[in-house]
Amino acid sequence: MSHSSLVNCLAGIRSKQPWLVMNAAEKFSLSRSDNPIISHFYSFDAIGEEKETFAIPDGCVDILFDCDSSHPKAEVFGTPMEAMDIELMSHHRYFGVRFISGVVPDCLNIAAQELVEHHYDFLEVLPQANQVFEDIVTSSSFTEQAALFGAFFDNKETRQPSPLTAQVLRIICEKNGCIRVNDLESLTGYTTRTIQRQFRADMGMSPKAFSQIMRCQSAVYDINHGDNIAFSDMACDLGFSDQSHFLREFKKLVKTTPLDYMKRVKNESYLGRILYV
Repeated sequence: MSHSSLVNCLAGIRSKQPWLVMNAAEKFSLSRSDNPIISHFYSFDAIGEEKETFAIPDGCVDILFDCDSSHPKAEVFGTPMEAMDIELMSHHRYFGVRFISGVVPDCLNIAAQELVEHHYDFLEVLPQANQVFEDIVTSSSFTEQAALFGAFFDNKETRQPSPLTAQVLRIICEKNGCIRVNDLESLTGYTTRTIQRQFRADMGMSPKAFSQIMRCQSAVYDINHGDNIAFSDMACDLGFSDQSHFLREFKKLVKTTPLDYMKRVKNESYLGRILYV
């Protein structure tokens, strides 16, 4: 599988961070990128009152700029493996870059395994980015910020996974995460031990963990966009043995039950908050 074909496959994953959207003061601006490895750019003002905000598993690397005029900063976030608290400063304006799931920009001076479940100062892992950092945090235009980062990243590469990991990623994406690790043996011709060792070396996590992320993101997307959802059917469609297993995993990864999450999404007009630019 060619690298461009893999990127196209991974680009089809609908990576969502719903708590960021729901903790925006008003609108959550979102813009697509011409660069195939950047999922999208986003911008929002953090809500005035103190509210908990969680990052949920999405398999993505994010760069989040706090554009506060007094103390601007930027951090690189690897994907969490379960819902993780993140701190947003009230009334601060944020600009973010989300790469497509499963991709690690090669310009980051850090290993994939070190990124997962961690975050780092942007300028420490990308020290040549001082100028673009200054330009982005001092700009008040979301469109300009996206253009600035896009121009900066235009000649940057991604880390290409091994052919085995690329094959496993494609299978997981095509199966929407509904695949047993043992089944990957017959589909790839490699032993489970080899698959897991190579996948972890390339992605910083196991194939099972990445599959869980894909199921989590699929469930979140369907709840965000669906009506009259039957969670028993959703559990079955996502390959869970029973509904209770699905409920436990969803709460671990999203920090609330599917029913409570659905009520929150509908009550706070989740889709109406997103402004496509």
